[in-house]
Amino acid sequence: MSRSRNPVNPAAKKALDQLKMETAAELGLQNYQNTYKGALTSADNGRVGGHMVRKMIESQENKLGGSAGQQGKAGQQTLTTKSNLGS
Repeated sequence: MSRSRNPVNPAAKKALDQLKMETAAELGLQNYQNTYKGALTSADNGRVGGHMVRKMIESQENKLGGSAGQQGKAGQQTLTTKSNLGS
């Protein structure tokens, strides 16, 4: 499957952009919308995307099971820890 920068649902673009701006503000990246992204570190840009994904997953878990999102708050782990990788 080829990668595309276009959302699967084009109507979701505005909501995704809003989520991106909210996430960047939470991470302390001020005026993210008007900032040239090439001037930011790849770590900063990746952090915004990573936190967006976490928020979307949490939202879907809450919609599907209700308790799944609450459980994640109590025992939250970093996604890249060795225990999560099985090593």
